[in-house]
Amino acid sequence: MTTLADDPGLSGLFIVLEGPDGAGKSVQARRLAERLLQRGRRVTWTREPGGTPLGEQVRQILLDPADIPRGPIADALLFNAARSQLVADVILPALRRGEVVVLDRYATSTLAYQGYGSGVDRETLAVIAGLATRGLQPDVVVLLDVPVEVGLARRDAGHVDELTRFEDASRHDLAFHQRVREGYLEMAAADPGHWVVVDGSADVEAIAAEVGRVVDDVLARHGISPG
Repeated sequence: MTTLADDPGLSGLFIVLEGPDGAGKSVQARRLAERLLQRGRRVTWTREPGGTPLGEQVRQILLDPADIPRGPIADALLFNAARSQLVADVILPALRRGEVVVLDRYATSTLAYQGYGSGVDRETLAVIAGLATRGLQPDVVVLLDVPVEVGLARRDAGHVDELTRFEDASRHDLAFHQRVREGYLEMAAADPGHWVVVDGSADVEAIAAEVGRVVDDVLARHGISPG
């Protein structure tokens, strides 16, 4: 399989925000995109699952809180179907135009939730993700880390954009969310060159400032002025 890992045509910068439930990544992804736009950067801001007509249809299926039985392998395959279309139709064209892509979740979410959380073999998930993304890796993954109890309290207080089946306590208990968080931290520790952990329990402004600093450092390492 031909991969995109060293494609010289990809002149943009690929930034992914990750985090367990209640970490605030969607808010911070939006704020980061706005910050970059204000500094004159060309930005594509999108999300998983979604970002394409097919992706949005798959999103409705995946996140529907209705009680429709479905296992974690089916979830993983659906996420990767949407992901494949997003990479082909949105992310790659933006990177070839030299834009900064800000993505809310990526293949690492599937590893965290369906792999660490639900116990699907992670090597198999990595192979499927590699097929869906053709090996495209982000320049940096910003992990907004929060203790599980803090994140779930935010969720239960309504401080999330939408309540989905993955936030349903009857389907995913405290231990599941703890495994997800530990999975994220394990992935970050294994690849410090591409992951940066940010304290997601701070206030929104402080988190936005830290995420902005992290991205400025990444831009500088790639010889791009922060603006």
